[in-house]
Amino acid sequence: MTYQEQALAGATGMELIVSLYDGWIRFLYRALHAIEDDDIIARRDAVKRSLDILMYLQAQLRTDIGGEPAKALNDFYAAMFTMTLEASHDASHEQMLEVIGCVRNVREAWVIVARDPEANRVMPRELRTAQERMPKAVAALPFVAGAVAQPAAGRTSLRLSA
Repeated sequence: MTYQEQALAGATGMELIVSLYDGWIRFLYRALHAIEDDDIIARRDAVKRSLDILMYLQAQLRTDIGGEPAKALNDFYAAMFTMTLEASHDASHEQMLEVIGCVRNVREAWVIVARDPEANRVMPRELRTAQERMPKAVAALPFVAGAVAQPAAGRTSLRLSA
């Protein structure tokens, strides 16, 4: 298991969202460097990967229970999708930097939210990791918690590397 996989295995749902944003930003920077190098193939690949992460994040939104914040995030993702495609199509360094800046700002907001233990508790059950869904009473029993937590840690793996 790599360092990244180990770090993500014990992550909360909020920390996984931040990790997805990190990957999104990393691929946007790859696209930016490809624009600078006039490498069309690398630019397209990086943009595709960044949009894959964006679409995954957007697909996980629950506007039915997330209310206005979820709707605002949905609008943000739609705008970032469009702006990313335009920056790539125009091979515009400035436009790609603007996208990166916007995504970094929202990522920083997620970092702040991830530090709040209460925020992790109000996250929809299906978006929590197995450890977060486990009741406190069961988690307090070491033999049960160990049996439940181990397989869950193995399933919580995200691969963001190229």
